[in-house]
Amino acid sequence: MNGMWQWFHKLSSPRYFYRFSSFVLPWCWGIFSVLFIYGLIGGLVLAPADYKQGDGFRIIYLHVPAALMSILIFAVMAVNAVIFLIWKIKLADVIAKVSAPIGASMAFLALFTGAVWGKPMWGTWWVWDARLTSELILLFLYLGYIALRNAISDPTISAKASSVMAIVGAIDLPIIHYSVIWWNTLHQGASISLFQHSTIASSMLQPLIIMIFAFYAFYISLLLSLARPEILWRERDKRWVYEVMHAHQ
Repeated sequence: MNGMWQWFHKLSSPRYFYRFSSFVLPWCWGIFSVLFIYGLIGGLVLAPADYKQGDGFRIIYLHVPAALMSILIFAVMAVNAVIFLIWKIKLADVIAKVSAPIGASMAFLALFTGAVWGKPMWGTWWVWDARLTSELILLFLYLGYIALRNAISDPTISAKASSVMAIVGAIDLPIIHYSVIWWNTLHQGASISLFQHSTIASSMLQPLIIMIFAFYAFYISLLLSLARPEILWRERDKRWVYEVMHAHQ
């Protein structure tokens, strides 16, 4: 246990994180590619058509993973914001900052694919449904976080202000998750669950789970890819950065 904490403590060092990411990054992109292609073929080609929605249900293979990731990524930002504010770990602020545009893209993709799905199923592109509205608020929180980052020129104040916003904005996450339970809503309840029987056929569920893991791999891969240049910029006065840049010349 102590060894694990020591490893996490070591990983919080920008220098070690940069070197560690250079090793795992190709593997992350490789895992994402395999999972995404396998899941996409399984969902779009091999899975049977739904008896009610026909082939229109296949949009879940993008919609569900994107919606899950939009929530998870904001949670990651909030946790890292707490770590940054309490323990002043610079890497935590880097992770929160580079996660924001990825999470915003996921929230937009979830809303867009939901609208495309809702038109043939509900007869409308959009309703002010509790789940949809709380997800839209999440997109605005992402955009507000990014705008606040860019609006404040002082990097220290910018990091602290955006960290507070990420922590406060996390209040929206349980609202999104429980919205279909707390309110009478058009949005269907969860079809998959870790603790209960899933209501989706296994032939449809398996590629969906693969696609969810593919989106996890995509987030980690993109997070590492964006964090690396951000770290180099922030640590540009350190000798190890000079050695890295000199080694690539």
